[in-house]
Amino acid sequence: MTTSHRKPELKFALCVHTDDPDLLTLRRVYRVLPDESAARSDCIRVVDNEGEDYLYPASYFILVDFPPAVERALLRSVRGVRQKRSARRDARSLQAT
Repeated sequence: MTTSHRKPELKFALCVHTDDPDLLTLRRVYRVLPDESAARSDCIRVVDNEGEDYLYPASYFILVDFPPAVERALLRSVRGVRQKRSARRDARSLQAT
């Protein structure tokens, strides 16, 4: 018996509502992480503006499908933003010492 190891399907969501614009930006596309427990609670887990995954009400988002090339571009842009934030944090901590 063989088991297939499939990569988790990439999912993205468009933000259509927010209570905290520092964490979620209206009309911005966010990466959705699989979380079955969250789904049972009518929530989804997204990587927010802080770069952290967090549970939000599913009603805040509309799930969207993109062609693979667009998904790759979105993931590259997220990685670039994380690297820039990390570099800024490192620079601030060096200045504080």
